[in-house]
Amino acid sequence: MRLHHCQNFHDFRELARRRLPGPIFNYIDGGADDEMTLRRNTRAFEECDLVPDVLTGLGEIDLSVKVLGHKLDMPVYCSPTALQRLFHHEGERAVAHAADKFGTMFGVSSLGTVSLEEIRSKFSGPQVYQFYFHRDRGLNRAMLERAKSAGVQIMMLTVDSITGGNRERDLRTGFAIPFRLTLGGMLEFAMKPRWAIDYFTHEKFRLPQLDEHINFGSGASSIGTYFTEMLDPSMSWNDIAEMVKQWGGQFCLKGVMSVDDARRAIDIGCTGIVISNHGGRQLDGSRSAFDQLAEIVDAVGDRIDVLMDGGVQRGTHVLKALSLGAKAVGVGRYYLFALAAAGRPGVERALGLMRTEIERDMKLMGCTSVSQLSRAKLRFR
Repeated sequence: MRLHHCQNFHDFRELARRRLPGPIFNYIDGGADDEMTLRRNTRAFEECDLVPDVLTGLGEIDLSVKVLGHKLDMPVYCSPTALQRLFHHEGERAVAHAADKFGTMFGVSSLGTVSLEEIRSKFSGPQVYQFYFHRDRGLNRAMLERAKSAGVQIMMLTVDSITGGNRERDLRTGFAIPFRLTLGGMLEFAMKPRWAIDYFTHEKFRLPQLDEHINFGSGASSIGTYFTEMLDPSMSWNDIAEMVKQWGGQFCLKGVMSVDDARRAIDIGCTGIVISNHGGRQLDGSRSAFDQLAEIVDAVGDRIDVLMDGGVQRGTHVLKALSLGAKAVGVGRYYLFALAAAGRPGVERALGLMRTEIERDMKLMGCTSVSQLSRAKLRFR
C-alpha cells in the first residue's frame, strides 16, 4: 500500500504497521489491561445516529471554531503526543507543518522530541504545551516559565497520568526508552531495516523538554521510571491553582472525566478542559469521553471550553461530538499512524481527508456552520 491509496484511519494504521518495528507500532496502537476502554472509545460513536436535514439551500461551508481564545479553520486539532521522532524522523516538525497548513492547533509534549522553542519560532498558529506535574515543584515552575518565554499560548496539564498505565503489549515486547527489548522485540526491529536506517542516520533521538533535568540516554532513567518515580501522585487542586495563577493565560486540564472535576477546573481559573481517558492507555474500564460529553457540557459548557479526544477516526465522529457541545475534537493515533506511514505528507493527507470528510458530512447534514449542529440532529440507540 502506498500513501496515495490511504483513504482513512484504517489505511494509515495498516501502512504504519508495515513500516514500523512491532514494539513501536504496538506502543502507538495499544492500551491498558484488556484494552476495553480503547475499543469503547470508538464504539461509543456507533451508538449515536445523525439525523440530517434536507433542502436547506446550502451555501459555503464554514468549519471554523473558536477554542481557548484562538480561531481554528477546522474543528479538529492534533493532540500533543510523546516520542514522535521515534515513529518518523521528522516527528513534531511534520505535525506542526501539517497543522499550520490546515489552520489548526497542535501541541508539543513534555516527552516531545523537538524543542518547543524551535516549533514556536517557526509556526505562528496556536501551540499547546502538554505538561506533566512533577514531584519537584521547582522543575514545574521552571518548565512553565520556559514555555512562557518561548511564546506558547496554551498550557495543557495532563491530570490522568500520575502513574503509568498497565500497557501489557509494551511489557511483552520490552518496549522502553532507552530500548530494552525482549528477543522477540529485537527480531521485530531486525525485520524493519528501513526504519532503522532512518532512525540512525538522522539527528540523535532526544527529549529536549526534559534533557536538562533527566538523563534518559544513560540507561539510568527510562520513560517507565519517569512516570512511576518523577511524577507526583499527590498532585492536588491547590497545586494546580498555583500553576494556573503562575501561567496567567489559557490553561486547560486534559483528562477530566466527571462533572465535579469540570466544576473544580472552573473554580481554580482554568479556561478549558479536555474530556479524555488518555486514549484508553491509563484506567481500563473507564467511560469513553463521548459517553461523558453531554453531561459535562450541560453542567459547565457555558463557562469553560469543553474539548474531547479518544477514538476519533471519522468526520462523522467529529460532527457527533460537536453536536453534543464539544468546542473542538482532538486526534492522536489518527495523525500518528499517518506520521509513521509517510512523515509530513502523511499527516497532511490525514488532515486533508478529515477536513474533506467533515465538509461533505456537513453538506449531507444540511448545515453550513458548526453552530448549526445541535442535539436535535442526534438520536441515541
